This record gives sequence, structure tokens and C-alpha cells, in this order.
Amino acid sequence: MSAESDPAKPGIADLPQPAPPPIRLASQPNLEEFPGEVEMSLVDHLEELRRRVLRSLLAVLLGAAGCLLAVKPLVRLLEMPAEGIRFLQLAPGEFLFVSLKVAGYAGLSLALPYVLYEGLSFVLPGLSRRERRLVAPAVAGSAVLFAAGLAFAWWALVPAALNFLVSYGADVVEPSWSIERYLDFVLLLMVATGLAFQLPVLQLLLGALGLVQAKAMISGWRWVVLASALAGAVLTPSTDPVTMLLLSGAITALYLVGIALVALSERLRPA
Repeated sequence: MSAESDPAKPGIADLPQPAPPPIRLASQPNLEEFPGEVEMSLVDHLEELRRRVLRSLLAVLLGAAGCLLAVKPLVRLLEMPAEGIRFLQLAPGEFLFVSLKVAGYAGLSLALPYVLYEGLSFVLPGLSRRERRLVAPAVAGSAVLFAAGLAFAWWALVPAALNFLVSYGADVVEPSWSIERYLDFVLLLMVATGLAFQLPVLQLLLGALGLVQAKAMISGWRWVVLASALAGAVLTPSTDPVTMLLLSGAITALYLVGIALVALSERLRPA
């Protein structure tokens, strides 16, 4: 019998085969890396900051110039909550300065997304991958909440404050207001409310960075109620309790919304 037909000898199929090469999986990017980190001197940083500040100011000026062309419809819109009130121009050129002020506030509100973009572009090279993922949602959420704050102030806070102030002395005096004083009151209240509406964005950023947790926020609700009452008293240009209660209640509600967003992000975060 030949050796080739000997069943005792192993065949080629019985010889140990080499192990297949290991499958290399694509490595996940390190979220703590700084991909845009660039070495720059202090002078270069200051020069870049100066350019971005100048571009932001130019955007505000362009927005204000555009709003100045349509300032009379804007003033009429701001006068709508004070229905039935007679407005006076108490000094020569008062309405001119009022128009510039209204156009400035409106231009700043329109240019706010671009100003945020310039500011974030300045700090973006120093952010890690994890922090960069928060930039776009933070900018979008901040712009939406600022607009919501302006709308809430115009729709709820300003009419409530005016109704209280007018009805308080309705049987004693006839209301005739200075247009400048009235618009200062309305614009300050609207801007303050828009800034107060940024609270959920701040909470979500702190929670995403791991600096605070939802349980800790819930445990401090008593201090939040006190702080919202103080904020309502400070941010409200009038002294009426109705506006203070509405603004402090809105801040408390926004804080609860921020807690819900932080809790949701903690649940969706991979272990």
C-alpha cells in the first residue's frame, strides 16, 4: 500500500490553518481631543479678538440702519400694548432719539446670532470634540429662547404692567405718557426677559459638561424660587407686583424645563 493512501497520515485539509488576520475596527474619535488647537501668541489672540469685535459691531450697525428705515412701524408695534394711552413728545427732537434707540435695540436683536457666531468662532479652537458638539444646539436654542422671551414680554408682561399702573390711578389722573419714557420701559423689560429665557440653555450646557446633575438641581428648588423672585424684582423696570410675579413664575418654569432637559440628556448619554 502506498504512503499516499495511508489513512494514518494527515492530509492537507487536516493541517492547522493560519489564523485569519484580525479585523481592525475604526477607532472612535477621542472626545477629549482638541482638534482645532493652534499655537498663537497673545498679540495674535488680541488681534483676532479685535477683528471679530469690529465685525460684530458692523453687523449691529447694519441691522440698526435697516431697522431705522422701518422705525415708525416698529414704534407703532411697541405702542400696541398701551391701547388708549396718549403719547407726548416733551422736548424737541425727542422722537428722533427714540427712533435711534429703537433701531439700536432691534438691530442688536437681529445681529445677535451673528455676534454669537463670532464669539464662538473665537473660542472654538480651544474646545474639545465633546464641547464642540454643544455649540450648534446652544446657539440655536439661545436664539429661539431670546425671541420667545421678547414675545412673552410683549404679549404678557407689558400689558399686565400697563393695566396695573393705569388702573391704579385711573380715578385721579389722566394718563399721558412721554414716548421716550414708555419705550425705555418696554425695551428694557423685553430685553431683560429675553436674557432671563436663556436659563434652560445654561442648564443644559452645564449638565452636558458634567458639572451639574438633575438631582442636584431638583434638591435646590427652594433657592431657585427665591432667586427667581429676586430676579423678577430686579429685572422688572416697574414696581408692580403683577409683572414681578409673572416674570418670576416664567423663570421658575424655565428652570423646571431645564431640569427635564438635563435629565433627558443623562438618560440618553451612553454609559
